[in-house]
Amino acid sequence: MALTLRTHRHNPPLTFTRTTLIATVTRGSRGKIAVPPRPPPVPADYAIGDLARVAGTKVQTIRYYEQQGLLRPPARTHGNQRRYAHADLDRLKFIRHARELGFALDDVRSLLQLAAHPERPCAEADAIATSQLRDVERKIARLKSLRTALTAMVAACRHGEVRTCRIIETLADHDLCAGDHSGDHDLEPAPPRQRLRKGATG
Repeated sequence: MALTLRTHRHNPPLTFTRTTLIATVTRGSRGKIAVPPRPPPVPADYAIGDLARVAGTKVQTIRYYEQQGLLRPPARTHGNQRRYAHADLDRLKFIRHARELGFALDDVRSLLQLAAHPERPCAEADAIATSQLRDVERKIARLKSLRTALTAMVAACRHGEVRTCRIIETLADHDLCAGDHSGDHDLEPAPPRQRLRKGATG
């Protein structure tokens, strides 16, 4: 099947064939004009599961970011299912990277606002990143202090009875601890370990 277009009454008509994607000039000496094939279409939207898979995160995390206002409310289908555009994927990747670097949600929100205005100076972004760097350095210093105290505590243990256990004594008396790590209690706690039930193989 061919499609013939006439742009002007004085111009020769153009015939396009669907199978070969070749535009043929039916009159004149121009010959054949090759029409490049169209690139594969980019998905216009993602379901929430697809978005989570592509971004390497969880559906619950995406919903949480929406609740916190970091992700815009998505479009909805007639069946009330979420649909996300490619811009939402880019925004989600930005958020995840910032969170991996330890930025707080408020800082991520500010950085997103700055990213939406590329003409603004980056002094505010630099200040946010510098503050985060200093916070990381403080945590590293605290962790080093904890390592020193724990190393000394373990080395002093004689593996006897609890009544003479140096670890228990040190925990009961802060003066026996090596190094000053006061204030370390505000570090983010590690997730609790789950005990395996009897008979479980893990």
